[in-house]
Amino acid sequence: MMGKLLTADFLKIKRKGLWLLTLIGPFGVVALQMVNYGVRKDYLLQQSEDDWGYYLLNVHSFTPLAIVLGIAILTSFIASIENETNAWKQLIALPVSKLTVYLSKFTLLAILLFFSSTLLMFFTMGYGLFLELGDTVPYMELAKYSYFPAFAALPILALQLWIASVSHNQGIPITVGIFGVIFAYSSYLLPDWMIWKWPSLMNQWNQPMINVLLGVGIGFLLYIIGMIDFARRDVK
Repeated sequence: MMGKLLTADFLKIKRKGLWLLTLIGPFGVVALQMVNYGVRKDYLLQQSEDDWGYYLLNVHSFTPLAIVLGIAILTSFIASIENETNAWKQLIALPVSKLTVYLSKFTLLAILLFFSSTLLMFFTMGYGLFLELGDTVPYMELAKYSYFPAFAALPILALQLWIASVSHNQGIPITVGIFGVIFAYSSYLLPDWMIWKWPSLMNQWNQPMINVLLGVGIGFLLYIIGMIDFARRDVK
């Protein structure tokens, strides 16, 4: 049944532009560096002996903003689709638990998030090769800066899905998402315990893996709490 629900969810977003959004996000992040390096490439190449490393840091500086904003938009869109078609009641009428319905939504969003991260890795690598930053491509660093922020952002995904699923007014999750973008933009000022800082991979120990582990652990916890709350509520 889970497979059928997930297939149905993918069909629902087929003509809603959500796949386009997963493309625009990573392309936009790299496009900013196309402008940056297009205008002042010589200056930027002088800033570090590690051209690839400096380039990846520049790309990563915009990645958390794109992820937090993208999550807010995607979760709100998914919930809006169900609200507009009154599909929540139709789903619950099927011989399937609310827990499975909620899991399907979370899985769909996680797939979109990591698909976008994969595109970010390829776009970043492609433009890096175009810039001729060096013969040795740092594949591990590419993967780290592409996927680590997504893992670290899982609590934000779980929180936004929870709010979007139980809110009658989708302005609420969008508002929370906007505040999240502001927090992500100011992540260097935030304490390490705030989930909106984690996609930046910054912490006082200078260990990005800590953010990843916290993201997976707290993300799972928020998912469980949101799923239980969704299952206990009356269907909208």
